[in-house]
Amino acid sequence: MHAIVARQAGGPDVLELAEVERPVPGPRQLLVKVSATGVNFIDTYKRSGTYKVAYPFTPGSEAAGTVEEIGDGVTVFSPGDRVATAEGANCYAGYILVDEDKALPVPRGVDDFTAAALPLQGITAHYLINSSFRVEPGHTILLHAGAGGVGLLAIQLLKAKGARVVTTVSTDDKAKLAREAGADHVIPYEGFSAKVRELTDGTGADAVYDGVGKDTFDGSLECLAPFGMMVSFGNASGSVPPIDIAAKLKGTLYVTRPSLAPYSASRADLLKMASDLFDIVKSGKVKIDVNQRYPLKDAVLAHRDLESRKTTGSTVFVPKD
Repeated sequence: MHAIVARQAGGPDVLELAEVERPVPGPRQLLVKVSATGVNFIDTYKRSGTYKVAYPFTPGSEAAGTVEEIGDGVTVFSPGDRVATAEGANCYAGYILVDEDKALPVPRGVDDFTAAALPLQGITAHYLINSSFRVEPGHTILLHAGAGGVGLLAIQLLKAKGARVVTTVSTDDKAKLAREAGADHVIPYEGFSAKVRELTDGTGADAVYDGVGKDTFDGSLECLAPFGMMVSFGNASGSVPPIDIAAKLKGTLYVTRPSLAPYSASRADLLKMASDLFDIVKSGKVKIDVNQRYPLKDAVLAHRDLESRKTTGSTVFVPKD
């Protein structure tokens, strides 16, 4: 089969299309023929060496497809079932192995591209809004990168909860997408902290969801209300350097750096989040925008576009195999 392989850390050019052996499912594993693979910023962190991995390395943790074979001990799934995962491995490939407890059943009425784009970004948005900081009606939220995959989905989920949503974008086209998703205020990155203060009559935001990282971290803290929560969940502009608590967290602020694993450690919790997301998408109340589809061989271009902020909404690969 074909897979994307990085033999060392580096820029997008380290990604190459290679022929590799098709994997064989072990106990409690599914062999899944991939229909679509989600492309996410965490893939770029691992490729670049920001997050340490062993090389040679095949990126990708999010995909959807059809079960081809099952390993010993699998009880929930059978060949022919449609599944997705947010916690796979080596997903930039034609076939992948998925642990049974990390596989999500894909309901009828959800297409392969939506199923591939929803799990990681959707579950991330779900736990950010419902657990990392529990959003209530009337809360004012600053959400960075409102036209990205997590951003467009989070705007819709935040509005469904009755929040007031302020979001940052980098272009007019992205501003249009964020407004169409329901954002109350769409602002540029430049001077965003002062603008949030202005929009809230000096009070500040109840919470900030920041997937940008280094470039926005300090400004995000500056526009929080007293007892406000800074939720730092990504490093698109680079890792946030160590902070001086006494200097940075004046005014009784809170900071958290959540990740998926603790929220999905329970199979019941994982299935509940996935079910909530699939249900709301099927209802039409939330739309998943899969705005970029690349053949697997164009992984270099996909990573370049993602890191240069040329993409909007969700991005997927369509494997050749």
